[in-house]
Order: sequence, then structure tokens, then C-alpha cells
Amino acid sequence: MNIEKVMTRDVEYCRPDTPIHQVAAKMKELDVGVMPICEGDQLTGLATDRDIVLKAVAENTSMDSPISDVMTTDPVRGTVHMSAEEAADLMADVQIRRLPIVENGKMIGIVSLGDLAVTDNLEDDAVNALEDISTPSEPEK
Repeated sequence: MNIEKVMTRDVEYCRPDTPIHQVAAKMKELDVGVMPICEGDQLTGLATDRDIVLKAVAENTSMDSPISDVMTTDPVRGTVHMSAEEAADLMADVQIRRLPIVENGKMIGIVSLGDLAVTDNLEDDAVNALEDISTPSEPEK
């Protein structure tokens, strides 16, 4: 099944110069854990709730600072040409729960493990991806 059939389209995004507190408020409003960061229509990063907590709050960064200071730059991307199964495999391989979908660098959608889990014939792929994502990392010795 092509990824376009399961991804969410018309994804809201913020600009890199948007203050951290505004991005957090937008995430709360939309009830999402990730906000794409785009310059024009080009995806430049992702801001996750984890980015905001670990890179801003825990470091006592001003909430008026631009989200570009704490966002994940150069995120893993999927393409419109991949299948939902390939997306699930990629998400498992790199241990991510959300995958932005781009075409020529332009953000056209996003797919989450939840999207995959509620799609017929993809439940097993979503479960396997979640198991791989949830595997704890090995502590350094």
C-alpha cells in the first residue's frame, strides 16, 4: 500500500524563527507531539515535545528563543514513492514514531505509528516497528 493512502495531509507547521513557547502552544492546541519546521514549503527540521523538554526546559533556554535553537535538524524523511510497509521498516530502523513525507523537499504529509496501526493489513508492521523503536538502548560501558 502506498504511503499516501495512510499519511496525514495538510500538516500544520512552524517557521524556524517561531519562538519555542509558540511552538509548544501550537503542539498543545493540535494535541500533537511533533511540529514540522519549514522554511517556505521546505522541511528544515522537526520539533518534538522531547526536544523542547530536554534541549530547552532542562537547559533553562529562554522560551522566546527560536525553535531552530532546539529542533532536530535534517530529520529522516519518507517519500511519496515508498510503501507503508517501507515506511514502517524505516521508522523501526531509525527508532522514530513519526515520519515526515516529502516530495522534492516539500513537506506533503506525515505518517505516525498510529496511522499504520489503524490501517488494514499493516497492524503487524506497526507492532513490529513499535517493538523495535521501544527497545532500550544499551548503556555505554
